[in-house]
Amino acid sequence: MGVTKSALFSDKKNRLSAMFKVLGHPARLAILQYIINQKVCICNDLVEELGLAQATISQHLKELKTIGLLQGTVEGKSVCYCIDEVVWQEFASEFQLFFAQNIEIDKCC
Repeated sequence: MGVTKSALFSDKKNRLSAMFKVLGHPARLAILQYIINQKVCICNDLVEELGLAQATISQHLKELKTIGLLQGTVEGKSVCYCIDEVVWQEFASEFQLFFAQNIEIDKCC
C-alpha cells in the first residue's frame, strides 16, 4: 500500500490541519458560538437555533467531538454537549503560534 499524503508530514502538522479543517465549516462555527453564548451545556436546542436538519447537526457535533472540542454526556434520550476547555485552550495556543510567525518578504509582488 502506498504512502498517504498525510504520512509525509509530522504529527503536529497533521493535528494543526485537522484543527483548521474542523473549524472550516460555518455550521460548526455556529454550533460552537451558540454553546459559548449559552454559557451552559446544550441539549437538543440546535435544530431550532440553526435551522439545519437534525442529521446534519448530529454529523457536525460528531466532528467537533471527534477532534475533542466538545464533550458529551447522555441524559436519558438526549445528549448534552459542552466545550472542553482544555482542548479549546490547545486550539487557541496552536493557532496563536501558527499566526505569530514572523513573515519577512522582500518586495516580490
